[in-house]
Amino acid sequence: MAGRSARVIVIGLGSFGSATAAELAGRGVDVLGLETFWPVHDQGSGHGGSRIIRQSYFEGADYVPLLLSAYHGWRRLEEQSGVRLLTLCGGLYIGSATSPIFAGARAAARRWGLPHDVLDADGIRERFPVLAPAEDAMAVWEENAGYLRPEAAIRANLDLAVARGADLRFGERARGWRAVADGVEVTTDQQTWGADRLVITAGAWAPVLLAELGLPLTVQRQVMYWLQPEFTAASDHPAYTDDRLPVYIEESAARDHQLYGFPMIDGPDGGLKIGIHHGSIIRETTADDLDRTVSDAEVAAVTERSRQLIPAIGPRLVRAKVCMYTMTPDEDFVIGRHPEHGQVIMACGFSGHGFKFVPVIGEVLAHLAQHGSTAHPVGMFDPCRMLSSSDPARTD
Repeated sequence: MAGRSARVIVIGLGSFGSATAAELAGRGVDVLGLETFWPVHDQGSGHGGSRIIRQSYFEGADYVPLLLSAYHGWRRLEEQSGVRLLTLCGGLYIGSATSPIFAGARAAARRWGLPHDVLDADGIRERFPVLAPAEDAMAVWEENAGYLRPEAAIRANLDLAVARGADLRFGERARGWRAVADGVEVTTDQQTWGADRLVITAGAWAPVLLAELGLPLTVQRQVMYWLQPEFTAASDHPAYTDDRLPVYIEESAARDHQLYGFPMIDGPDGGLKIGIHHGSIIRETTADDLDRTVSDAEVAAVTERSRQLIPAIGPRLVRAKVCMYTMTPDEDFVIGRHPEHGQVIMACGFSGHGFKFVPVIGEVLAHLAQHGSTAHPVGMFDPCRMLSSSDPARTD
């Protein structure tokens, strides 16, 4: 027998689920949130101390309107929570003249009139002396970029959701769901819950909860590394802080792997957080089989690659942390109503670049759950784009 009836159930209370629960509860909607782990956990994709936020979006200029809405959302969340979440230290997107990173970022900036500068290799070195770009490098420099604090953001949204009346339950794993005549039923490892609507924001567990759709989602094991520069003097440290060094993303035909990184935001002993977005070092996994051990070979490979851009990176690893990306074939998101069950809304497949959108996606999912539609431009994320044309789920 179904337990307490909630108007909307949200499965997964990480980055997007916490924002959705806060948004719905703020609109007076009865919300039940279900989370397998503890609040602000480190088992999925929403941890690691920092996430890049930027506007000149090389992944596609069509993302920019959502990004601009997200920036407003982050400032609003800061005001509501009293917590600083967003730091603008600038962003640098480095590649050859024809590379997707440089050319895509410049195209997005030009299309939307975003403030930016274009730098060649000499210009990069002059402005940021600790960097050693390839000789053919070009870069888009953007002041309106920086980093977010993911754990603090998730905590802020969870606190707002509870303050607004949401019932959030941790340590209760959703095992499955089914559509019923008057809504949905969700079965957990403890009981069954009924609701009018269901929002699935389960991250790397979404492929399991949405298995019947056959979405071509894959889960990647990702490692975040904090590497220490070799300081020759105490005066070297400021060159790596967010007053002097931006967030950055770099690719080069002569350098394997797409590299991204942050300034030193946790003090001189905190190291520089660096990661690999694309490259041979990445391997596939499943959410429940994730290998959380980081090998010496992985550290050595990332250290060697990092030194190509930041020669002063030393041999000392401060720490490393494993997380997951849930990837789509086109690396665009999956956001929309279930093609067979309109009372079910999904958001997944953020492909390693979704966190910056959290506030606006929380609004989108709340709109879809409450009204069945949204004014935000999310049509390109429709789940049906990835289903076979012969699949009956594609027909309305």
